[in-house]
Amino acid sequence: MPPPTTIFERQSRLAQDLGAINLGQGFPDMAAVGRGPEVLLAAAARALTEQSNQYPPMRGLPVLKTAIVDYYAREQGLALHPDEVVVTSGATEALAAALLALVRPGDEVVLVQPLYDAYLPLVARAGGVARLVDLTPPHWSLPLAALAEAISDKTRVLLLNTPNNPTGSAIDADAWTAIAALCERHDVTLICDEVWEGMVLEGRHLSPLAIPALRARTVKIGSAGKIFSLTGWKVGWACAAPPLADAIAAMHQFLTFTTATPLQWAVAEGLALPADWHDEHRQPYRNARNFLADRLTAAGYAVMPGGATWFLIIDLAASGIALRDEDFAHRALTEAGVATIPVSAFYAERPQTGFVRLCFAKDEATLALAADRLAAFRRVVS
Repeated sequence: MPPPTTIFERQSRLAQDLGAINLGQGFPDMAAVGRGPEVLLAAAARALTEQSNQYPPMRGLPVLKTAIVDYYAREQGLALHPDEVVVTSGATEALAAALLALVRPGDEVVLVQPLYDAYLPLVARAGGVARLVDLTPPHWSLPLAALAEAISDKTRVLLLNTPNNPTGSAIDADAWTAIAALCERHDVTLICDEVWEGMVLEGRHLSPLAIPALRARTVKIGSAGKIFSLTGWKVGWACAAPPLADAIAAMHQFLTFTTATPLQWAVAEGLALPADWHDEHRQPYRNARNFLADRLTAAGYAVMPGGATWFLIIDLAASGIALRDEDFAHRALTEAGVATIPVSAFYAERPQTGFVRLCFAKDEATLALAADRLAAFRRVVS
């Protein structure tokens, strides 16, 4: 039996059918971003005609692996070697290769809710047994005591996501130190989904690879699609110490084998852009987040802080709305013409049902109209 259609696909399809504003699916639709950064589009066009269009090396073009290493040295202070990088067809493929490489049937994998919808199917495909820990609202902090309780001698992998989608929360240095102690005690490998690292809108991203005790037991997952707002390019990577990288590459070769050669050349050029360029690329997202948050707050919604990603979360109860998130999302779409995503969709069990997620990576006019519609809707449901 095929898997059921996801809430993301259902909301997007219904939004299209109804002519609604789609703040549900996470893709940028902003004039400031356009079709993507022009410098990368030009680089891809040049690569298409001036570089090879044949198979690249299975683990990625050397120029791209070096660019990834250099980017992380500048942006995050990490000391990596190109041999520790495996280029994949998107971050989801990197996750799949890592889980297939590291998990054997019956191994336990500890994951944190809310979570990306691909995690659990990938764990199941590898034969793993999922153990779930919940972030704690309203700050969506990681409960270290609950994490420690979930990890056992059967645990093979801990899969974390920082910054977290949908909450935007991040794991700090103190928490990483505690996590490192747990991983060492139980000989656990950490897979860290860091695809939103380039969309940290305040502060600086902290990777577990910066923690000495985690350096040899961490797989870091990255995504050019998120860094450069080019979600359709599907260029991702896994970074890990050589034994882990070798195991991931062994799986990658039988999943997609390689990733589009011209796009690898283009991403390498993009990663070499200076830090100022990357910060300027984030600025339209800061502006859009602040604009939508201000409009929704003025309308009486309780908007939770969004320090990273392209998403904001509304706290329904704190907004005076006595609806479950699924009911709010359905009615906001069908009655107000605005698609959102219930946060409960990011849970496999024990869901939080009082929060909805909105994507703010849209033009100001679109956000203004959506906020006006949601303001009128709130007067109906509160």
